[in-house]
Amino acid sequence: MAATPPQQTESPAFAEQSLYEVQQKVYPRAVTGTFAQWRWSMAWLTQVLYYGLCWLPWNGRQAVLFDLAERKFYIFGLVFWPQDVIFLAVLLIISAYSLFLFTAVGGRLWCGYACPQTVYTEIFLWIERKIEGDRSARMKLDAAVMSRRKFFLRVAKHGAWGLLALWTGFTFVGYFTPIKTLWTSAWSFSLGPWEAFWIFFYGGFTYLFAGHLREQVCKHMCPYARFQGVMFDPDTLTVTYDVTRGEPRGARKKGIDYRAAGLGDCVDCSICVQVCPTGIDIRNGLQYECIGCAACIDGCDQVMEKMGYPKGLIRYSTERAIESHWGWKEIIAHVLRPRVLLYSAILWAIIIAFVWGLATRLPLRVDVIRDRAILAREVEGGLMENVYRLHVMNVSEAAHRYAVSVSGLPGIDMEGDHIVEVPPAVDKVFTIQVRVPPDNGKKGANVIYFDVKSLADERVAVHEKATFLLP
Repeated sequence: MAATPPQQTESPAFAEQSLYEVQQKVYPRAVTGTFAQWRWSMAWLTQVLYYGLCWLPWNGRQAVLFDLAERKFYIFGLVFWPQDVIFLAVLLIISAYSLFLFTAVGGRLWCGYACPQTVYTEIFLWIERKIEGDRSARMKLDAAVMSRRKFFLRVAKHGAWGLLALWTGFTFVGYFTPIKTLWTSAWSFSLGPWEAFWIFFYGGFTYLFAGHLREQVCKHMCPYARFQGVMFDPDTLTVTYDVTRGEPRGARKKGIDYRAAGLGDCVDCSICVQVCPTGIDIRNGLQYECIGCAACIDGCDQVMEKMGYPKGLIRYSTERAIESHWGWKEIIAHVLRPRVLLYSAILWAIIIAFVWGLATRLPLRVDVIRDRAILAREVEGGLMENVYRLHVMNVSEAAHRYAVSVSGLPGIDMEGDHIVEVPPAVDKVFTIQVRVPPDNGKKGANVIYFDVKSLADERVAVHEKATFLLP
């Protein structure tokens, strides 16, 4: 009897599924309102400062100039040298604590209103809207086949983006090379290789980030988006959707009794999604992609106003306030919590120390270096002589004359002129011969002191320690 062949079963169907989400282009819709006005006010303020400060004259020079070649940083009436790096360190600490404080109080306020990525994305979007139209027009244009109209609109948009990006890069370099000199070099096509590189490098990344990557920078490249969560707590003010009031959402006609139909205030119009620059739905709760720009608040308030509903379905609030139905009085009381007060106290202490350090900074630096090539030598009169290099830095923008004296050993004296003159914002080296009777000190190293005092202001004085060798 022949064996019965085994029955063949059909293999299950397999479907391929990508592990990565296909990126969909975000088309933010234009919105007006209180928060939109605040965003544009901050955009104007930051850009006027950025593009304008480098053209502002001050004492015959550029008001803000970071002269790397001369190793001098000019900020209005202040001149900083490499020795002043402590002020840069303190300024970075102030910036960090400010970020912690603002985040603990109001979430990503920096991202929504002052971050260069947000500001330039908003400017580039404004250019795009002026050339290609609002959201629906841009979506139709992208979906359409290439035509003469689409080609010229694309050229106009990218040309405007490119010009703005190049001007941004040019301005950036203008803070390191005097802007007027840079302008002359650019028009005569005589830019240095590094200047040309940084203009196109900075301009190119401005064009790429603000014109093309946009929300991808905030969502995937910015580290702040990842660690912001550890600075949030239930009493942090964030852009929040009131679930209790809005749900269940649904479309309806204006004027009907939607409560009787079992609906909440949300009409499910998706305006909050359409105006969001990162393309998220705030109704899904707080998400790390939210940059706190509050565009969804403006958009939702407009819809609520049209429907005759109270504004604030989406608003700045806290997680605890939404759950407990608090008003602003209770919210503010919980915002001023120990964590915020501690951040504020530390921040103000550092700011006061920083301002005090700047106010009491002496416009004089002195370094004394003994000439090691000449240990000690005997000169006329039987005196022993050591040679020193006196490095005097005048960190002010006015010429100064200084009186130099030496002390520390009996009979110690300097050979030559005791008055030195240093031009403004210049460091100058003087050779000083110091002589001492051989019996007025011990053999070997003896401690002496150089005193350098301004003839115009006795408060500007430096007391510097040095060593005198006796054989």
